[in-house]
Amino acid sequence: MEIVLRPVHDSDLPVFYRQLNDPEALWAAAFTPKDPADRSAFEDHWKKVRASTALVRTVLADGDVVGHTAVYGDPGEREVTYWVDRAYWGRGIATAALRALLAEAPERPLYARAAADNAGSLRVLEKCGFRVTGHASGFAPARGEEIAEVVLRLDA
Repeated sequence: MEIVLRPVHDSDLPVFYRQLNDPEALWAAAFTPKDPADRSAFEDHWKKVRASTALVRTVLADGDVVGHTAVYGDPGEREVTYWVDRAYWGRGIATAALRALLAEAPERPLYARAAADNAGSLRVLEKCGFRVTGHASGFAPARGEEIAEVVLRLDA
């Protein structure tokens, strides 16, 4: 399977919106918008993201839009994020996409956060060289409660 990153196109947004509203994926991601079904808020969010200094990419698997990935935040505190359609989980796509993103964003350190019980996401981050640096807790809108999260860091 060929994994490619490219800039986000307007035509990607309906796919991202559908992916964001998958209940199982929402639960796993945990730290999501308060109301993922709010289309207006979704569109406002993506308008801001695309106008920001974030490096944002669409993830393609064999030419199909399967998710997105980004590096965002202030210098010295930049974080990575990624989302892959649940239908594609377990195929190495998130790992390949994150590796490609890291090649485009050479600044270090970079940070990441994941729900402590999201073993798949933690494994992706570790395969890409991120190391656990701490633990925290935060309110997870997708779960409606405060949950444990893992903080990770990627150095040079």
